[in-house]
Amino acid sequence: MENVIIIGSGPAGLTAALYAARAELNPLVLTGPQIGGQIAITGMVENYPGFPDGVQGPELVDLMQRQAEKFGARIVLDSASEVDLTHQPFKVRTLNEEEYEAKTVIIASGATPRKLEIPGEAEFTGKGVSYCATCDGYFFRGKDVLVIGGGDSALEEGHFLTRYASKVSVVHRREQFRAGPLLQQRANDSEKMDFVLNSALTGISGNGEVNSVSVRDLVTGEETSLKTDGVFIFIGHDPNTEMFAGALEMDESNYLKTDGQAGTEIPGVFIAGEVGDPAFKQIASSVGMGCMAAIRAQRYLEEPGR
Repeated sequence: MENVIIIGSGPAGLTAALYAARAELNPLVLTGPQIGGQIAITGMVENYPGFPDGVQGPELVDLMQRQAEKFGARIVLDSASEVDLTHQPFKVRTLNEEEYEAKTVIIASGATPRKLEIPGEAEFTGKGVSYCATCDGYFFRGKDVLVIGGGDSALEEGHFLTRYASKVSVVHRREQFRAGPLLQQRANDSEKMDFVLNSALTGISGNGEVNSVSVRDLVTGEETSLKTDGVFIFIGHDPNTEMFAGALEMDESNYLKTDGQAGTEIPGVFIAGEVGDPAFKQIASSVGMGCMAAIRAQRYLEEPGR
């Protein structure tokens, strides 16, 4: 019987593991497809406190993992595939056909950026293709970049990129943006931003790094090539909540709902990181949620009769 099972090993999961381990709860962490989640495929991270010169994403993951393991967290390279939260002890089954029982569960399964699923996208991820402007924008100082999308995130992140890039072209499939009026006005007022409407990317090309894309005009069907140094894709995130459908309350976008302090409607089940964070999606906010979830789990286990 486990005191705590943590599902996911991004910054939220590893922080929860650290706090739970220091509380001598001997937590078990099911990593998911890769240790570190999204941060494991991020290049330089320069907006996380404590690293004035920045830190590579994989290095940050390694440091967090080592710190959690130092205090007794157990990291298992496996993914949760089924969770039974209907009664205690909770049951967690994995892709490797293991079954665990736990007094508490911390869900830190994260969210996955939606992909365009076009040629070159996977090949150039981290080499000019990015899903996070605040993570990677700094590396495109003085360069031309494309932003793909038409919602709030696309225009907000596109405007953020104007701090660094010399030109930001927003490619959107429709004539009108879905973003709010204020964001649209801000984009229209920017001297660095322009728009490629009724258009969709069909391929990304380069030589080691991105240098061009193929774009199709969705009205005429004409396909052209555009030179660019980077492609930032903001067409939404999908929280990794499929296995919790019907078990936990979710919002309209399938993010897990919390009580504002990592708790859920099921006593002993807690949420950490992007799986319950539709608003911020930052390493720092995920770390904070991981801390809260572990402390809540510890206090729950300390209740009389547990």
